[in-house]
Amino acid sequence: MATLSSPTSTHRPYVGRFAPSPSGALHFGSLIAALGSYLRARSQQGKWLIRIEDIDPPREVKGAADDILRTLEAYGFEWDDVPLYQSQRTEAYQAQIDSLLAQDKAYFCQCSRKQIQAMGGVYDGRCHRLPQTQAANVVKSGAVRIVNTAQVQQFDDNLMGHICVDSHFAAEDFIIKRSDGLYAYQLAVVLDDAYQGITEVVRGCDLIEASCRQLSLYQNFGLAAPQWLHLPLACLSQGFKLSKQNHAQAIDTLNPQSSLNAALAFLGQQPVETQGSVAQMLAQAVDQFQLSTIPQQSEILIEPRYTH
Repeated sequence: MATLSSPTSTHRPYVGRFAPSPSGALHFGSLIAALGSYLRARSQQGKWLIRIEDIDPPREVKGAADDILRTLEAYGFEWDDVPLYQSQRTEAYQAQIDSLLAQDKAYFCQCSRKQIQAMGGVYDGRCHRLPQTQAANVVKSGAVRIVNTAQVQQFDDNLMGHICVDSHFAAEDFIIKRSDGLYAYQLAVVLDDAYQGITEVVRGCDLIEASCRQLSLYQNFGLAAPQWLHLPLACLSQGFKLSKQNHAQAIDTLNPQSSLNAALAFLGQQPVETQGSVAQMLAQAVDQFQLSTIPQQSEILIEPRYTH
């Protein structure tokens, strides 16, 4: 299996991002991701971009995208450039898939979850190995899988250190377009991070394994990969992270100061003065930011008051 090293950020001006999905209001876990990515970008004198990942309509909540932007403004976050909406990028996703299919670098798959479970839980590539005469009769529908030639298994994370995932997971021909016609997160996030020139992805540890699949796509597409920095997850109990799916309480937009300092404490940073504006608080937090004090843990337990 391959190991892929990301180019150092000294080769390109720093560009970071926060990329929430509009499936609900921002909660304390979202604030940690936003704050961590913002502090990292601004401490590097870099850009900080916003991307709304709205390519899964069944999970979207009406008005959530606008609410997310208003909440970020209430917390003093200032972003560079206009927010990018993934729903505006579907032509680019489809063009990449069409190119891959034409080059036999991707293929259709109609295997069910039950069938994949019977394979041991990891897809075995059987649809790509169909005899030519049989493949010609297969309806061109269902999910689209990448021919995963890169199979990246390891990478270096700027906080968590050396990461190595299961070899079977790394080798799998994973889905880049779902059977319901929606584009897979792995494909969209890689194409969008490359499009926006992201040099370092700062996000939660729940996506740390997915980074290997994304690195495989970068290598397959011949794109420059970003660096990675995965933050601890805020959890109410072991393995139970704060999330919109778990009905985490929305952060308070009327009194953001206490939540900002709570998020700073979670990230191992010093508290900031609460007498000024939230913008002044963030400016002080940037000046004080220390990557070395962020806990090197995948999860940190928090008090139940952060959910309802």
